[in-house]
Amino acid sequence: MKTIAKIHTDFPTKFGIPRQSGLVEELKGRIVFEPEFHSPDAIRGLDGFSHIWLLWKFNTPAENHSLTVRPPKLGGNTRMGVFATRSPFRPNNIGLSCVRLDRIDGTDLIISGADLMDGTELVDIKPYIPYADCHPDAVGGFSKDGSERLKVVISDSLLSVFPESKQSALIKVLELDPRPQYQNDPERIYGFNFAGFEIRFTVNNGTLFVKELKKFTGC
Repeated sequence: MKTIAKIHTDFPTKFGIPRQSGLVEELKGRIVFEPEFHSPDAIRGLDGFSHIWLLWKFNTPAENHSLTVRPPKLGGNTRMGVFATRSPFRPNNIGLSCVRLDRIDGTDLIISGADLMDGTELVDIKPYIPYADCHPDAVGGFSKDGSERLKVVISDSLLSVFPESKQSALIKVLELDPRPQYQNDPERIYGFNFAGFEIRFTVNNGTLFVKELKKFTGC
């Protein structure tokens, strides 16, 4: 299966990435096509669509898959069939995301709402077709509606060092609870990197407290 493009985002690792696409529309990404597909002909007509589907490769080896997995939505205590979940541990390590197509820059696609790590390889792009892809009466099984959010507490002095254009995205990522799955220790300081900064925080009784926000040096 060919890699047709790579996406560039503000997440250098998987930590902190929203668990579904579209949850944080403020998250921006740039899709850059591989040389073989780096042509205006390949995206002719795409500018008429507001959203696109991305098919991409998980960075987890497909051989690590299992027929049952423990979905985070169920607290990690209940096993469900792999095909009833969106677990990255699948027979074929393919992910699917629906994102907004903001604009086309040359042959690069500028998108928002992505749930992908920087450098993720894309294997296909398809237009989102509302009359066929939208199902208002759909039932979500054991998954919740995604409306749960943490309260975020961050001082003005900390927030002031972070780029203003990305502050809204940061707050919404934090509201989604970026802790590793199944972890709920109010004393532990968690952390992840985003937009070139290191964010450290604690969570207690539904409130996330940002303790440190500094430029990431790679050390």
